[in-house]
Amino acid sequence: MRILLVEDDPQLGDGLTVGLRQAGFAVDWVKDGVAADQALATETFDLVVLDLGLPKLEGMEVLKRVRARGQALPALILTARDATADKIAGLDSGADDYLVKPIDLDELAARIRALVRRAAGRAEPVLRHGTVTLEPASRRVTVADFAIELSAREFAVLHALMENAGRVMSRAQLESSIYGWRDEPDSNALEVHIHHLRKKLGTDFIKTLRGVGYMIPK
Repeated sequence: MRILLVEDDPQLGDGLTVGLRQAGFAVDWVKDGVAADQALATETFDLVVLDLGLPKLEGMEVLKRVRARGQALPALILTARDATADKIAGLDSGADDYLVKPIDLDELAARIRALVRRAAGRAEPVLRHGTVTLEPASRRVTVADFAIELSAREFAVLHALMENAGRVMSRAQLESSIYGWRDEPDSNALEVHIHHLRKKLGTDFIKTLRGVGYMIPK
């Protein structure tokens, strides 16, 4: 799950980036509104965490531009502005959630998961397919009630595929969902992750459509 973090405070931005990555998210961090607008207009993210008091372009204007382009990605405002009028303005401008700093990192991660889950039209907090169950909050995967060990990348690939079960995901889509700008995966890294997942989940769990991508059939 790939997140764009828009935060101009270096210390807070660094702490949020590290903490959210430890929680299993791929995080890209920008420090001003213009960079945020450009990133959101040209790249694919699952969610944006957006400060309001930003250099170059206010966060509220960034949000309005996102919605004007017709982009439906979840937007969570994270700001020091705690006035009711600011909260109303943020939500009425297209934000899906509004949090006031300081924020507990575990709560932030839980809210991100909830927003992405609702955006996908899914009510249940866990993903199930056949005998495989994936729990995003605990990062736990079971097969027929037996827990299996996955690396962080294997979990991210499986999460993306199960979230999109029945739909083909191209290599570019999968890599975009699990790698941030600072990551430099090997050219065959995705294939290695898929190979390991098949060994642990069964060879037929993930299908390959040659020249197209990968999918978990419904």
